[in-house]
Amino acid sequence: MLRVVHHPDYVGPAPPDSGVASDKYGLVMDALRDSGTALEVHTPAPMPREWIEAVHDSAYVEQVLALAVPRDKERRIGFPVTAHVRRRSLLSVGGTWAAARLALAHGFAANGAGGSHHALADTGAGYCVFNDLAIAANRLLAEGEAGRILILDLDVHQGDGTAALTAGKPAIFTLSLHAERNFPARKQRSTLDVPLADGLGDDAYLAALAEVLPGVLDRFAPDLILYQAGVDPHGDDRLGRLALSDAGLERRDRYVMHQARTRGIAVASTLGGGYGEDRLAIARRHAATMLALADEAEWSGQPDGSRRSPCLT
Repeated sequence: MLRVVHHPDYVGPAPPDSGVASDKYGLVMDALRDSGTALEVHTPAPMPREWIEAVHDSAYVEQVLALAVPRDKERRIGFPVTAHVRRRSLLSVGGTWAAARLALAHGFAANGAGGSHHALADTGAGYCVFNDLAIAANRLLAEGEAGRILILDLDVHQGDGTAALTAGKPAIFTLSLHAERNFPARKQRSTLDVPLADGLGDDAYLAALAEVLPGVLDRFAPDLILYQAGVDPHGDDRLGRLALSDAGLERRDRYVMHQARTRGIAVASTLGGGYGEDRLAIARRHAATMLALADEAEWSGQPDGSRRSPCLT
């Protein structure tokens, strides 16, 4: 059973001449349905304004809601903030919060959008409008649903916005493994950053992850992992600089889930990055991440401790 948060308004039209009917948010859901896996689809509500303003500057929030984002900020985001983008941005934040609550109840859930880790306090950036990871974590902590949250960012790009927005919050630990020479040019300071060399492949990547993740989980002991599960570390990704294979991404995701669930830690994943001309291939990678996480959660959450760590097989 895969519990996934999705809203029809996540989906917009695909770019002209792309040969597909919708953008990747729709294609991901198509791929999940085609997999034959049992899905439990949950519909999110837009995140209320007060929780967004608890993290973002109120003037910037008003610009987005009024569809009055200045041109320089829209250029930094990478697209105009239209009525559809506004609606999807509010739902996406609500979706990450909803997925986190489902995860706390069931062990794992996925948001079929989200992962907007470049959005800063007073502006969006890098295709991100509102930072769903920081907003969801802040609300979960404020309402007492979690006491300690790890934001694990395995997108190929550093989670600079998340790091900046959660700095100085001892109940949030940010761990980012990212390509050192990739966007953003000016990095922020996560609680722990692991910069990676260009062209890093499956085994070296997984070794770097295995070197840091267990210790963070044991020392920080989070109740919840918000997992930025970008697929842009893939070697074919247009905006990536790493060289993971499909099998390497699956090993990464299974390792994360195994380490979490054998410690009784809930995991909520977000979609994150994935870029290229073949949108169907990218959608299938996102779907494969959710499916691998759900499958590993079922095995690793068993009382007997389940099987060996999948990173070592």
